[in-house]
Amino acid sequence: MLQQANTHLVIATVEAHKLAETATAQLYHLAHHDVLTGLPNRMLLQYRLSQAIKLARRQGGQLAVMFMDLDRFKNINDSLGHAVGDQLLQSVAKRLVGCVRHSDTISRQGGDEFVLLLSSIEHAEDAALSAQKILAALSLPHHIDRHDLHIGVSIGISIYPDDGQDAETLIKSADTAMYYAKENGRNNCKFFEQDMNARAVQRQSIEASLRRALERQEFVLHYQPKINLQSGTIVGVEALIRWQHPERGLLAPAQFVSIAEDCGLILPIGRWVLREACLQAKAWQLAGLAPIIVAVNTSALEFRAKDFLENVRATLADTCLEPRYLELELTESVLMRDAQSTNCVLHALADMGVKLAVDDFGTGYSSLSYLRRFPIDTLKIDQSFVHQMTSNPDDATIVSAVISMGKSLKKRVIAEGVETPEQYAFLLAQHCDEGQGYYFGRPMVAEALATLLQTGISLTLPD
Repeated sequence: MLQQANTHLVIATVEAHKLAETATAQLYHLAHHDVLTGLPNRMLLQYRLSQAIKLARRQGGQLAVMFMDLDRFKNINDSLGHAVGDQLLQSVAKRLVGCVRHSDTISRQGGDEFVLLLSSIEHAEDAALSAQKILAALSLPHHIDRHDLHIGVSIGISIYPDDGQDAETLIKSADTAMYYAKENGRNNCKFFEQDMNARAVQRQSIEASLRRALERQEFVLHYQPKINLQSGTIVGVEALIRWQHPERGLLAPAQFVSIAEDCGLILPIGRWVLREACLQAKAWQLAGLAPIIVAVNTSALEFRAKDFLENVRATLADTCLEPRYLELELTESVLMRDAQSTNCVLHALADMGVKLAVDDFGTGYSSLSYLRRFPIDTLKIDQSFVHQMTSNPDDATIVSAVISMGKSLKKRVIAEGVETPEQYAFLLAQHCDEGQGYYFGRPMVAEALATLLQTGISLTLPD
């Protein structure tokens, strides 16, 4: 009996040790791995990166760090919900693991940010090849909850020892390079360069000032006229935001809009633009000027916001502007992301009486099926085609084809970036409906536009 009891005691002790070891292993895993994706977390990455740096220093080798941020992930998360967003992150993590060696480390930093440690590389080009492999893998659609989700990734790359001697500096350098990848069209990769640090400081300064700009009423709208090419009359304007920075002077959208998108300020700024443009359109009418359509650019973040429709409806009601005098301009990429929900929002806007335009037409998705499905009123021919159409036969053919197609589909067609009388003459000969560009008028303050509405525009054709 005593021997049997001792045996049971030994077995119980062994099992207790095993349970303790299992619990310890589980606690270690939880402490060093991301709960959602199972990838190493910041703590484990820091440890592995520090070890890799020590080894590279002893052997005189190189390693690479990639900082990755998913492009416009917030749009999907906000429009389809966090459950879909979480599944998308898990799908991304699985593909990232499939792109790297067992000796490398993929870590989730939190949110939609990931870091890849390439623990040993021969040349910097090795990191570029890995980045291209990741870009290709993530570009394929993710099939989640009956949705085919398309998402890109912006990648910044830093190399040891050139871009940093420790883990913190290497990650920071890669993060800085990632922002420049986003600013250069997203869904690409950039290597860190030393002058990026100075630009990063400038960017942080702009972001800090941007957060105070709305409350300080530093934004202004300029208005660029849209012309009926046959009659020469002004039929509409595009509202274009400018920032009257207290130190840097008047800033164009290209200098701050992408920063506003990245830090989440584009939503309150966009709401301000919409309201200000509607107020101004109504003010011109109350001053006795002929009613014209005011066009407002709508970003993806604004369009996907849950309160977007309600905000448009409330703004029109508050400003007493009839919906037919408001036009929202959206790019093809915005329209084609989650086409089903896009269709619902567009039809709701059309039912209100709001006009809808496709901005930069011809530069986005090649599928034209949305022109049949969506209640689009206007196609805006991108200025990149207009600029060269009188000297490049290919661009001339594209412009002519878009005008012909637009007329067949009973859409208004407007050409952007008209700068010369020759371009005006070409568009007139092709029976394009409207034009916009420096030849007709630069963006101007509301008072100057009011004067132009009274005097009209004098147009001349080349001999």
